[in-house]
Amino acid sequence: MSLALLIPLSLALGLSGLAAFLWALRNREFKGLDGAAWRVLMTGDEGGRRARRPCGRS
Repeated sequence: MSLALLIPLSLALGLSGLAAFLWALRNREFKGLDGAAWRVLMTGDEGGRRARRPCGRS
């Protein structure tokens, strides 16, 4: 009885996940991920300001 409910439910969840992934591909949601990764690594020297890092000492 429970397998009759769980198998179609798992298939429906898998297909909805696949549909969401294909929608994201079609709408270019994964475009430009490299730029965001490099922005995190930049030092922040632009504009004369330096990024401050907190140190544990006073």
